[in-house]
Amino acid sequence: MSVSFDDLRLLIEIVEYGSFTQAAARRRWSQPQVSQRVGALEDQLGVQLFRRHRRGAVPTEACVTFLPAARAALAALELGMESVQGAPALPKMRLACVPSLASMLFGPILLALAEAPMEIRCTTNHSPIIMDMLLTDQAQLGFVLRCPAIAGIELERICVSPIIAVVHRDHPLARSPACLLADIANARLAPQFWGAECDELIGRLHASRTTNTPIHAIQPASAALELVLEHGFLTFMPDMAVARQLQDGSLVKLDIADLPLWEWEVMMAWRSGKRADASKQMVLQVVRNIAAGWTPAR
Repeated sequence: MSVSFDDLRLLIEIVEYGSFTQAAARRRWSQPQVSQRVGALEDQLGVQLFRRHRRGAVPTEACVTFLPAARAALAALELGMESVQGAPALPKMRLACVPSLASMLFGPILLALAEAPMEIRCTTNHSPIIMDMLLTDQAQLGFVLRCPAIAGIELERICVSPIIAVVHRDHPLARSPACLLADIANARLAPQFWGAECDELIGRLHASRTTNTPIHAIQPASAALELVLEHGFLTFMPDMAVARQLQDGSLVKLDIADLPLWEWEVMMAWRSGKRADASKQMVLQVVRNIAAGWTPAR
């Protein structure tokens, strides 16, 4: 049996895009060409690799089981090519996090590991997709918001951060920070969207709002922060996301007596395994050191 490296790349592309059509478009192939190549690979392996449906393709359990070997084979090929070309053969660490954590994690991680013997690749996505990326070896470490445990994935809580309301120091509400939700309901509002509790907050604010104007919710944290700093909005967001601005005085935290204790729980996730991975352990420790400067986990 002979399996080509290009077929392995095609397999991984379909898993990442979730679609034969998108994989075909990326390669400028026709969709039947992709189906034919996958069918030939399935015949060689003797298993079905994807379940097709109207909206794309879902990898089967056999495909998920095969993926680590496919990735390892391609990584070994890349390593060999780099070696014969004289390039340094450094291990690669792929990190994935939710968009609102990117500015708080990726820069500090890369700064701390700038001279470390590894190359880091960073990407963002939603928590459920990141968990799938870990299971299929598309990422070695993920940083997600609280989500259900998955067999084979280690989860470590690195921070619990309360949701707070903030305004610019020149905002009229900054002069009397103690208030109720009803007192700020008519302000220009743009909460950072953090989940179902954000929708509940917006519902409470609309109940006290006397103007028929919308309340927008926004992601990521950097976008909400820009609206507050540059455009006079009031936002609700995790206090860890604005710790520096609160410390330097550019933002003021409002003391809203009837704001429920909603929290943002940040988890570090990785695939469990018996084989030691020095690069992964190094990144884990760096993240723990970074998180120690955030709101302490409870």
